[in-house]
Amino acid sequence: MDLLSGVRVLSFNHFLMGPFGIQHLADLGADVIVMEPIEGGFQRKWGGGNNRQVDGQTVLQLAANRNKRSLAIDLKSPKGIEIARRLVATADVVSENYRPAVMKKLGLDYDSVRAINPGVIYASASGYGPTGPYVERPGQDLLIQALAGLMAITGKEPDGARAVGVSAVDHHGAALLALGILAALVRRGRTGQGCRVDVSLLSSAIDLQLESFTTYLNGGPKPQSVREPPHLAGWYYNAPYGVYRTKDGHMALSMASLETVGKLMEIPALAGIAEDEIFGRRVEIADLIAARFLEQSNAHWVDIFTKHAIWHAPVNDYAAVVDDPQVRHNKSFVTVPGAGGASVTLVSHPVTYDGAAPAVRFPPQMLGAQTCEVLREIGYQDSEIEQLIGAGTVGIPRTGDGKA
Repeated sequence: MDLLSGVRVLSFNHFLMGPFGIQHLADLGADVIVMEPIEGGFQRKWGGGNNRQVDGQTVLQLAANRNKRSLAIDLKSPKGIEIARRLVATADVVSENYRPAVMKKLGLDYDSVRAINPGVIYASASGYGPTGPYVERPGQDLLIQALAGLMAITGKEPDGARAVGVSAVDHHGAALLALGILAALVRRGRTGQGCRVDVSLLSSAIDLQLESFTTYLNGGPKPQSVREPPHLAGWYYNAPYGVYRTKDGHMALSMASLETVGKLMEIPALAGIAEDEIFGRRVEIADLIAARFLEQSNAHWVDIFTKHAIWHAPVNDYAAVVDDPQVRHNKSFVTVPGAGGASVTLVSHPVTYDGAAPAVRFPPQMLGAQTCEVLREIGYQDSEIEQLIGAGTVGIPRTGDGKA
């Protein structure tokens, strides 16, 4: 995929949101150079609670670092900073997700980078934004879910708050980071003007709740709680919209006429409830529906709802998702040889272009795999590269016995 062929991105990113956002650009053909510490970024050291690793790499590294080149570099050394500044001069985009003071201390903040490369797109991802009272706080997905209300609306009454089961804010923030960079590149293509792009986890989490916040802030009295009533799928949704346990699983029931649902599910008590009564009686209504769902299997309800064009879906676990015929048709997962030779399965790029998704040109790389290659591209001779490696200014992949 060559949509961004010729665009060079320097990525000073770690954890998930920054690397994932830049992976979108790498998938589209951008030349992404990851500027990693000599010891490797955080993503190389965390693989979940059981530290799961495949092909010698953590699953967090595998998740968001394909189609990128790795340069291991000591940015605390003057020669390391010199390398970074030479690369900045060649870049279209510089992206980072350190706390605001870090890049300034290194002399790689927006003003310093713009002085070297006036047309650069400088994209920062942070927890709370580049300024403000929370700027020094640790920004992490779980904390932001709590602070931004996402846990509250995901929680059920009367149980309380509940975290989303994935790093949803990181994922959405990554998409917004890519969106902001692409918009800035389009303007630069027209005017030559560079741009600073800022994306925060906090703003991303609020944007993720756009519909809910718009409902909350406009029209009518505000509810005492934004937690979901039992069975229902949101504090502001009407019955029967929700998730219900069946005899052998769970079923999601979407937008449907209450009268129709009552007839199909044979719930006489739902007959005659006026439209303007439903919201006020939605907990009672959901309880009636929930009791009826328990009497039959998922297959029973799928058959009935499919025949009568009722919007529904069985709740799939991951094994069912992987085997789902539409997921397979969409090729949502791709298995490729990893950098260490073992097979790794990745989530595919989620967008197709002219009917095709971007390929995995190369899997997530070992730390420093392209250090020498990148240095040669900016004019370093082999003898100089050997000196930099010997001094620990840059790093290259190590074998199992610790040798280069």
